[in-house]
Amino acid sequence: MALRCIYSVSPIQAQISSSHKGIAMQHPHNGTLPQSKLLQRQCCAKFSSSTLLIKETKESRFSVKCSVTTASKNLTEDRMLVFVPPHPLIKHWVSVLRNELSPCPIFKNAMAELGRLLIYEASRDWLPTVSGEIQSPLGVASVEFVDPREPVTIVPILRAGLVLAEYATSVLPATKTYHVGFSRDEKTLQPHLYLNKLPDKLPKESLVLVVDPMLATGGTIVATIDLLKERGVDHKKIRVVSAVASPPALQKLSEKFPGLHVYTGTIDPTVNEHGFIIPGLGDAGDRSYGT
Repeated sequence: MALRCIYSVSPIQAQISSSHKGIAMQHPHNGTLPQSKLLQRQCCAKFSSSTLLIKETKESRFSVKCSVTTASKNLTEDRMLVFVPPHPLIKHWVSVLRNELSPCPIFKNAMAELGRLLIYEASRDWLPTVSGEIQSPLGVASVEFVDPREPVTIVPILRAGLVLAEYATSVLPATKTYHVGFSRDEKTLQPHLYLNKLPDKLPKESLVLVVDPMLATGGTIVATIDLLKERGVDHKKIRVVSAVASPPALQKLSEKFPGLHVYTGTIDPTVNEHGFIIPGLGDAGDRSYGT
């Protein structure tokens, strides 16, 4: 079933209308928006949590609590979910990135700060936790920690993905990072892999954050997820973090990876003939590293 989406994109208030099969945009309070509803940039998704408790043992006094993000079976399995969190700090850092007058150090810092916030949002209701009791200075307290035995796999796509993922280890208590690098043919706009540090095999249940600042044509992000699937990862365990996304990339992802979750700072209306998002923020790699 196609979901017809109209995005209102500030600050330029450009509007686009496109049919996006299988993409679900949700409001934080009202659930899935009706097909005719104007989808604002500030929309995000509301979830209920289903939890699995493993019986507490006498030796550890701790139990494992795995929080699973769910909406409805059909929604999570058949549709890609796109999150644009409405936090004012996310809007602030996106605005700094858009400004052509932002010098390299300011741009790079803004990208890293945006990544910190989006990774925080992407990890909501997703991380396995350990709960139990500990002794505080004044008494016994019920506590809950992120389970360090199941680190989140971070996959930044070079170059600019390194910057967007810079604070991942400060947000997430347990991580492991593998790098991939793609260059894009300027004529065909097809991605070419030049660096792959992924292991030959990853556990099927691995939680993976793929970090790519610009989802423009969608070629690079699709190629990266394909690499992960070849290594045994379930794409429904993957969450994508980006600074700016575009309809062509989201359409491509939704068709190939139903159930995927995408977290982005904003959605812009178009991609030009050179494969750049309009209005976008320019070449994220060049602006991050001053090249």
